[in-house]
Amino acid sequence: MGRHFLHDTAVLAGRSLRHVTRSPDTIITTVIMPISFMLLFVFVLGGAIRTGSHAYVDYLLPGILVLTVASGVSYTAYRLFMDMQAGIFERFQVLPVARSSVLWAHVATSLVANLISLAVVVLVGLLIGFRSQAGVPAWLAVAGIVILVTLTLTWLAVIPGLSAKSADGVSAFSYPLIFLPMISSAFVPTATMPGPVRVFAQYQPVTPIVNAIRDLLTGRPVGGEIWIALAWCVAALIAAYVFALLTYRRRFLA
Repeated sequence: MGRHFLHDTAVLAGRSLRHVTRSPDTIITTVIMPISFMLLFVFVLGGAIRTGSHAYVDYLLPGILVLTVASGVSYTAYRLFMDMQAGIFERFQVLPVARSSVLWAHVATSLVANLISLAVVVLVGLLIGFRSQAGVPAWLAVAGIVILVTLTLTWLAVIPGLSAKSADGVSAFSYPLIFLPMISSAFVPTATMPGPVRVFAQYQPVTPIVNAIRDLLTGRPVGGEIWIALAWCVAALIAAYVFALLTYRRRFLA
């Protein structure tokens, strides 16, 4: 059964990845948009932002990584919605395909596509001056956090992908995901924000995630924020996974 599930997931993920490579607009949006933000903030706005002793690109890159994932997972919801509209799920119901493989294939596609986008973003960051004091263990920890964030947001994206009534409804899902990094420590220190905004920025989940990644990449001691970040991600991942499966079963297995 396990081998059957893995094989079906791999086949369906390959199908989904081929669709991604044949969609230039998806690649442009998920890669070019965060790179454009990074270039804009570094070369246009960065000179007016004071973040401490590190170069602004070193401060900015962790937030751009989260923004890249938020931008990328929105297409998971859209691809799921389009498969629903095309009747792909109904066709799989009458084929000898492991039921959960359909969802996991989209999740695997999101993970692979986002990791490629993140690698491109880091490469561009290096070209414009990003430098890290992190050793191999710190980079592995960053990779683990980024993968966890990607899985969390991807399973959140599965829910509207299965339940949305229109393409506009699916697109609306991405707005808060992209908006949250804007009101966090991703671009400027939260201490520079006015009172109510500062409180929201300090306690919303993106800030501890970005701060933990930043501390790891800059070689600073990692405080308790990494545990807060992991707690946010694990709690949200479990909740999103459960709700996604319930939505899928209610839609197709009831």
